Amino acid sequence: MSYQFNTDCEGPISKNDNAMELSEFYIPGGQRFFAMVSKYDDYLADVEKRAGYKAGDTLKLILPFLKAFGATNEGMGQFSREHLLLVPEAKEALQEISSRTESFIISTSYKPYIDALCKVTGFPKDRTYSTQVNLDRYPLREEERERLIHLSKEIQEMEMMDWPEEARSLEDLSDRDRETIRRLDNIFWREIQQMAIGKMLSDVNPIGGREKAEAVLLSLKRTGNRLEEVMYVGDSITDLEAFHLVRNGGGVALSFNGNRYALRLAEVVCMSPHALILAVFVDALRRGGKKGLMEIVDRWGSASLTSLGIGPRLSRRFESLQCGEEPRVYRVTDGNRATLIQESEAFRKKVRGVQIGTLG
Repeated sequence: MSYQFNTDCEGPISKNDNAMELSEFYIPGGQRFFAMVSKYDDYLADVEKRAGYKAGDTLKLILPFLKAFGATNEGMGQFSREHLLLVPEAKEALQEISSRTESFIISTSYKPYIDALCKVTGFPKDRTYSTQVNLDRYPLREEERERLIHLSKEIQEMEMMDWPEEARSLEDLSDRDRETIRRLDNIFWREIQQMAIGKMLSDVNPIGGREKAEAVLLSLKRTGNRLEEVMYVGDSITDLEAFHLVRNGGGVALSFNGNRYALRLAEVVCMSPHALILAVFVDALRRGGKKGLMEIVDRWGSASLTSLGIGPRLSRRFESLQCGEEPRVYRVTDGNRATLIQESEAFRKKVRGVQIGTLG
């Protein structure tokens, strides 16, 4: 069989949340602003499951605000290049994996960020799927700019929403949070939609949710492989539909330092301070297929890499990194999922920071 590697970017390959960082850079109070919009995204995509909305559409909702505070195409690209932060050994892992198997990056991130990452890592741009954006294309009227600045402040002042795990509709939220959702609905889908700049909300199509699953299928058309030959690596709510597609097709759905959303559908969970372990997984998959990979997962920590069948060169490089916390790898089951969610989310915050690690 011929296997292929499909991975998200932010999380498995880089430590950034580029959209959050752009918000923080351009918008006064942008960190709080982005956290609130991201939580709204979680509600729409995961609780209400609103028709026409998908996880990751946060990246289009914030664009009019970035534009209002002076963001440009060149500015986004320059910021991304200057603030790119890779997971340790990510460059080496991508090079190792790409030399062994067909590889693709499927990311919700804006394209300028992915272009910056490709330049640093040497990963081919034509093997990436990301969110296309062109801020300079849209003129912004002064009265709209002033209104967006006012709305950004209003959003920042809202109390952060929360809801029980079993919530499935607006009625499952508190009175306060229901009012917050209604106000955000009005801001994004009425007021901004009626602005000229609101055309961004219909033009921009973030690569999240079903778009990531579609990107997996597009990559298969390019390689001629089947779903059972895919290992998909993700870490967040935007990866759920890709996980579902790959796992149902017999492939491997792997959470890398993932959150509770990722662990819903991941078959394997990995908590690692570096990315070279992904090359170990790909090597195992090529050598023994999914059965061979799962055998390594089940024996992880109780045997050396060479005894697990991993090639000597990769084993030596991997073991040279083991001077601190070692990666932890588990098969996810109904019995251990709750515990693994707690452990993975704690590790995620440790390696990416609490601000990013808390986002959906």
